[in-house]
Order: sequence, then structure tokens, then C-alpha cells
Amino acid sequence: MPRVLLVEDTPDIALWLAAALRQSGLEVDIAPDGQQALARLQPGHGWDALLLDLQLPGLDGLSLLQQLRQCGDTVPVLVLTARASVPDRVLGLNLGADDYLPKPFDLSELEARLQALLRRPGRSAAPVLRNGPLEMRPDSGEVLLSGQPLAVSPREAAALRVLLESPRRTVSKEQLHQRVFADDSAGLDAVEVLIYRLRRKLEAAEGAPGLRITTFRGMGYMLTVDAGAA
Repeated sequence: MPRVLLVEDTPDIALWLAAALRQSGLEVDIAPDGQQALARLQPGHGWDALLLDLQLPGLDGLSLLQQLRQCGDTVPVLVLTARASVPDRVLGLNLGADDYLPKPFDLSELEARLQALLRRPGRSAAPVLRNGPLEMRPDSGEVLLSGQPLAVSPREAAALRVLLESPRRTVSKEQLHQRVFADDSAGLDAVEVLIYRLRRKLEAAEGAPGLRITTFRGMGYMLTVDAGAA
């Protein structure tokens, strides 16, 4: 499923819009402000599109957009905002927005514009994520272990993606919770349960000697591979 990051600070609008887009077959995550969005848009983030409100607390949408483009990030950006004047639209497009939809908008128009961005020719595919014998194809979400498909749930795949995107770095329990359970009422304990299940699957799978999820007490988790498994 295409992955879309929705940056919207009004909770009711964010939850409604995310639910509607998931119904249309998209994977949607929500960032409630510009700083949290920027944290999720680090190099190698793998998002296929960004739905961006301009009026955000802290780091506003135009500043976020400007920083992305200055860093060479070409993720398609559809701006959603009540600031519908021509100068605002021109400024957003000049800063690198791909499309602009003023509020209030019709959901069917938003879906059509978003799908057009996702179909745009030349949109580069996210690179395959690898660590030892484990690899993930971000565009499809497929997980392979020594070249063979590994059966994982969507949340397990999401957790593996976060770990694979942070090679040789620990990922805190809070970071995993934010990325995997962002729109869920589950507590931090759910991360421990999820990691436990993933460990069991990796231990039981053939072709994964030396591959493990290591816990660094007080810091978080890291995918580690013994020299023989790499």
C-alpha cells in the first residue's frame, strides 16, 4: 500500500481524513505538528506522499516544505489549507508543493488529486532496506529472509521497517510506539509484546542464524547480525 504522512493539527479532521484514506487502500500515519513531521521525514523515510496543512503549531507547513526541498527530498506534497489566496498558493508552489487544495474540500477530489500524484511518472521507488539476510521492499511491504518471504503482520512489518531504517542505531520504545501504534490507544507495553513476537518468528525461521533484535537497556532496540550471518 502507498504510505502517506498526514500533517494536520486538528485532531477531528486528522482522524476523519486518515480513516477515509485508509478505506481507499492507503497506509496513513498522522503527525500533529511540523516538528513531529520533520522527525518522520528523515532521509530514507519511504513515504510515498505528504498531505500538508500550512497552519501548524511550532514549525509551520511552508517552513517544513522549504526544509524538505532544500535537503533534496522529492516526496510529492499536496498542500491542504484554509489559506486559499493566490499569493499563498503561488508561494507554496514556488517552495516545492506539487498540488494545492483549499479547505473545505470534497473528499473525492482530494483522493483523485492524491492518486494523480502517486501515479506521476518518474516517481522514484523507495530503496530496498537490508540488514544481513533480512530485507524489506518498502513499496510493497514484502519482507524477505535469505530470499524467502517471511510471514509478518502489518504491525510487525512496520516495526521491522523502523528497525531497518536505523542501522547500527537503537530505536527507543517510544519511537516504535509512535510509528507503529500512532492512531491506536495501545500503551507502551504493546511494543514489548510486538518485539517478543518478532523475535520468536526470527528465531523459528530458517536462514536467520545470528540475526536478532537486541535490547539495549534504557536505550531501545536494534537489529543486530553476527559476522557469519552478514
